[in-house]
Amino acid sequence: MAFPEHPGTPADSARSPSTSGRGNGLAVASLVLGILAVLLFWTVIGGAVLGLLALIFGIIGARRARGGRAPHGKMSVIGAVLGGLGLVASIVIIAIGASILNSDEFKDFDDCVRHADTQSERDACADDFNEDVNR
Repeated sequence: MAFPEHPGTPADSARSPSTSGRGNGLAVASLVLGILAVLLFWTVIGGAVLGLLALIFGIIGARRARGGRAPHGKMSVIGAVLGGLGLVASIVIIAIGASILNSDEFKDFDDCVRHADTQSERDACADDFNEDVNR
């Protein structure tokens, strides 16, 4: 940006007018949410929700950067990739948990624990469950 009383500098001419002075908040949000999604993939909120938000914000931020309306396109892509990884890992964890909870072994264990009156009976239920799973 050149002022009438000051001559322009090479940095002024190199700066594109469409992105000067603007940031890409979606890129930053995508990167932060993507990192959190990867770190918290083992939780439903951390992996699934934050991962999905990072993926959406990353795609929108990358499209804006590609169109010249915002900087930090690479940051958007990295955030989207991390968000996608967190989302996929969280879905895998949820699927494994659902398959365990729906298994016959777990139903037997749950029924045994419900009818157990003492701690030693509950321990026996856990031992039986471990034997069933390891077979």
